[in-house]
Amino acid sequence: MLLLNIEYIPGKKIQALGIVKGSVVQCKHFGKDFMAGMKTLVGGEIESYTQMLVEARQLATKRMVDEAEHMGADAVVNVRYASSSLMQGAAEVTAYGTAVRILEDA
Repeated sequence: MLLLNIEYIPGKKIQALGIVKGSVVQCKHFGKDFMAGMKTLVGGEIESYTQMLVEARQLATKRMVDEAEHMGADAVVNVRYASSSLMQGAAEVTAYGTAVRILEDA
């Protein structure tokens, strides 16, 4: 599956099939969340949260791709990510874009 964050596929004609999205709410184990809170006292990267967001983006992207494949898409264009904090230690990540079918060379 081709994923692009531009609105077209260079050199190709495409047919838009519709919006696709994937979403996940991810949280950390209480013990790791507590240790991350301690890290805020000294500063620096909170690696457990970085890894949590990486995993969440990967899962949201996979769910978006699965939805696009179900529609018969060859690619998803204009891919975007959004995230928000739902509560202490939990984040929602959404991946979305436009599923397209490649028709021919332009």
